[in-house]
Amino acid sequence: MRYLAEPFILGALERGRSVEQFLGPSGSSERRGIHWVDLQPVQGTYKVYLHAALDCKPLTGDLDSLPPLFDSDEEDFGLLLATSNNPLVALDAAETQTGAVRERWVNQSMAGDEYLDYVVAGRPAKAPDGQLWPTSQTS
Repeated sequence: MRYLAEPFILGALERGRSVEQFLGPSGSSERRGIHWVDLQPVQGTYKVYLHAALDCKPLTGDLDSLPPLFDSDEEDFGLLLATSNNPLVALDAAETQTGAVRERWVNQSMAGDEYLDYVVAGRPAKAPDGQLWPTSQTS
């Protein structure tokens, strides 16, 4: 089972582990990209980052190894969307601002597997649950 139920999301964060979610396609037809969100516990706070990378032939499931979609210093670390002392508030902020879905969060580094599945499936217009991919408010 790849996806985390809410108690496991919160448990991972409380143990100092990040959770993330592949959000599907991003960019334009001229510069095709992907994006994902991650929630990182950092010194007693929880930070929400949005990442965008070029959708190119992946050699690995490591999303951080993909070239950035935009020429920006922000892509070295992602775009900080929210910070909270409460993990549920940070999770809600991530979902509200990016369109992430509570049922599709995965452990750190597993979003790369989601991307590989997306590529193998022919870059479908719908997420694995049959819904359209989210469009973040910040893209």
